[in-house]
Amino acid sequence: MTAQRPSPATNADERAMLEGWLDYHRHTLAWKCEGLTDAQLRTAAVEPSELSLMGLVRHMAEVERGWFRKVLVGDDPGPIYFSDEDMDGEFHLTEEDTWEAAYAAWQGEIEIARRHAAGFGLDDLSQGRSRFTDEPFNLRWIYTHMIEEYARHNGHADLIRERIDGATGE
Repeated sequence: MTAQRPSPATNADERAMLEGWLDYHRHTLAWKCEGLTDAQLRTAAVEPSELSLMGLVRHMAEVERGWFRKVLVGDDPGPIYFSDEDMDGEFHLTEEDTWEAAYAAWQGEIEIARRHAAGFGLDDLSQGRSRFTDEPFNLRWIYTHMIEEYARHNGHADLIRERIDGATGE
């Protein structure tokens, strides 16, 4: 694996810093998937877990969609992979699921997320509300949560990648 990730600035303003770290983590997940076959990307971490690199990418497409579409701007296009009958559908892969499709869906959601976020200031409140407290979120909170979400799953991705072919990296 060769890292081709943008390094977050060390002296940027708050918004640029948050966006830089979010992009860094987005690129890190893509990097962890680089150079693998569809079959390898569908390989589960360890049984009985269904956690795989492709599943993580599909999950993050759902997360981007949820936070930047449903919560931030109040648009609910529905889920991509999961359903009421299969709440973990993004992790339930078949031989027909491809990297090309998963990657395209994820990148599409990232582009929509960037467009939606561009229309908000860090202190601007979301149209959608917390399902727990019924309070809106500001964009700063969403960015911070997304960085945390990617960082956690990138740790999973690192372990899965090492299991597949021994590749490691920060």
